[in-house]
Amino acid sequence: MSKADKMTRKTRQREAIRNVLLHSGRPLGPQEVLTEAQADVPGLGIATVYRTLKSFVEEGLLKPIDVPGHPTCYEPSEMDHHHHFHCRSCGKVFDVAGCLAGISQLCPQGFRPEAHEIFFYGRCPAC
Repeated sequence: MSKADKMTRKTRQREAIRNVLLHSGRPLGPQEVLTEAQADVPGLGIATVYRTLKSFVEEGLLKPIDVPGHPTCYEPSEMDHHHHFHCRSCGKVFDVAGCLAGISQLCPQGFRPEAHEIFFYGRCPAC
C-alpha cells in the first residue's frame, strides 16, 4: 500500500468518525462511534477510534462528557451549555437542553463556581 493510500484511508476513517459524531444527535461512547462509523469504513478498528477522538478533543472539535462509572462520551464542542441524561437500562447518554436559572446560587456563601455539570439518571423512552 502506498503512502497516498494510507493517507486516504486515514482521511476516510477520520471523516467517518467525524460524521457519526456530528449527526448522532446525542453524545456517543467510543464503541458506539465504532459501530456507526463501520457502516462507511468496514475495516475501522477501536484503536483508530480512540486515537481520532483524542485528536478531535485536542483540536477543540469535540468535548468529552464524563459519565460516572461508564466510558467517556463525546459531543461537538460548539454546542451551547446543556446537561445530560444517562439511561441506566441501555447505557445511552442524551442531551438535556438548557440549564436551570440561578443554579450558581446553590453554592455555599463565598464560593465562586467556575463550572457545573448536572446528570439525570433513569430510563429513556425506548427502554
